[in-house]
Amino acid sequence: MTTAVVVGSGPNGLAAAVHLARSGVDVQVLEAADTIGGGTRSGELTVPGVIHDLCSAIHPMGAGSPYLATLDLERYGLDWKWAEVDCAHPLDGGDAGLIYRSIDATADGLGPDGTRWKRMFGDIARNFDVLAADLMRPIANVPRHPLPLVAFGPRALLPATVAARWWRTEKARALFGGVAAHTFYRLDRPATSAVGLMITASGHRYGWPVAEGGSEAISRSLASMLRDWGGKIDTGITVRTASDIPRADIVLLDTSPSAALKIYGDAVPNRVAKAYSKFRKAPAAFKVDFAIDGDVPWTNSDCARAGTVHLGGTFEEIAANEKDITQGRMPSRPFVLVGQQYVADPTRSAGTINPLYAYAHVPNGYTGDATEAVIAQIERFAPGFRDIIVATTVTSPADLERSNPNYVGGDIIGGANTELQVVLRPRIALDPYSIGVPGVYLCSASTPPGAGAHGMCGFNAAESALKYLRKSTRVLR
Repeated sequence: MTTAVVVGSGPNGLAAAVHLARSGVDVQVLEAADTIGGGTRSGELTVPGVIHDLCSAIHPMGAGSPYLATLDLERYGLDWKWAEVDCAHPLDGGDAGLIYRSIDATADGLGPDGTRWKRMFGDIARNFDVLAADLMRPIANVPRHPLPLVAFGPRALLPATVAARWWRTEKARALFGGVAAHTFYRLDRPATSAVGLMITASGHRYGWPVAEGGSEAISRSLASMLRDWGGKIDTGITVRTASDIPRADIVLLDTSPSAALKIYGDAVPNRVAKAYSKFRKAPAAFKVDFAIDGDVPWTNSDCARAGTVHLGGTFEEIAANEKDITQGRMPSRPFVLVGQQYVADPTRSAGTINPLYAYAHVPNGYTGDATEAVIAQIERFAPGFRDIIVATTVTSPADLERSNPNYVGGDIIGGANTELQVVLRPRIALDPYSIGVPGVYLCSASTPPGAGAHGMCGFNAAESALKYLRKSTRVLR
């Protein structure tokens, strides 16, 4: 029987393993940690019974994943839950932009910019499934749906600072800016609209759900399906060199490019090694988890209904801060993402004590303490927040890397979304998943289409591995 080893059990590693197992390959997954999941793990970080997501938390791209949608993961325990409001963006003075799954409801709250919001996102949301089928593959593919792609392309290639001029009101511009900031890159560069456009459109198609019980439900469901197909998962096994990997016909690495280079060393061709050594890291996250008594006292009460709250003020403030962190400067008021997962999923709370998830965008490798900056940004839009804090757990960029070596310097998105890397990651190649060693493939978020608990990097890498097997005349059962 054809055999495969997958190193790493994040959503991409597990998605790759499932696809290989369903294709008749005998699969073994090796995970260094004692628990599976990588970025999709959850736990009691503050007080007993209160469940926090360790990294990945809100899943518009997971719900909209072309591959995960084919797996019927609900049968294995994955249950998506939605808040009434997907995303809120409060402004100084008490106003707030709100994103609903309904594009009409979103537009109704944007006043004179409502029609413009629908013009920007309406066709992308309607065509999201066919766009995702093309855009979530490597760029060196013939588009299956060229017309929607042609319509999307000019908008996606714009710097977010240029796209934001489409709206006339501060509220609509800020609302777009908060989603565009998921790029983790300066917003005045080409193609920085693309991530914001796709996340918003996916939200208008599928919403911004959370996984009931915590994001670990995503990894648990994939692991259960893998075992049903005969796959095995071994935890507590660290792979440092190729000699640590059992003999197999193919190997998939759910790791950073730098880790892949360390594992295979001189076996990696020089051209690939040079590209991996030059792979640029994204700015970092500085994460703070709170246990709070009751709800956040938002000045704008609509924010209390939102699963995600973006704290960054105006579009111009967000753009300035994202430029600073890209250039290694720590802003005094950084962009902060707040997750209120318990609004959609009350099973994460214990009585009146709720989990609150927050992280600030900071420079890669940031060694300072941004805890006060995170609290101050929440207080800015929710005076009295300090008074409801019961417990706090801080996870610095160094802590993130210690918990998951893929998060180099606190980079939780698998590499910078620069003008080239946003589409040509981790290197310029017809097969970006191949590391240049026969039968060995990279399947992490450092490969196309990038970050998110969507499993598409793993699926695409597994497809490349299966093509290699077929060309090698190995026969799958």
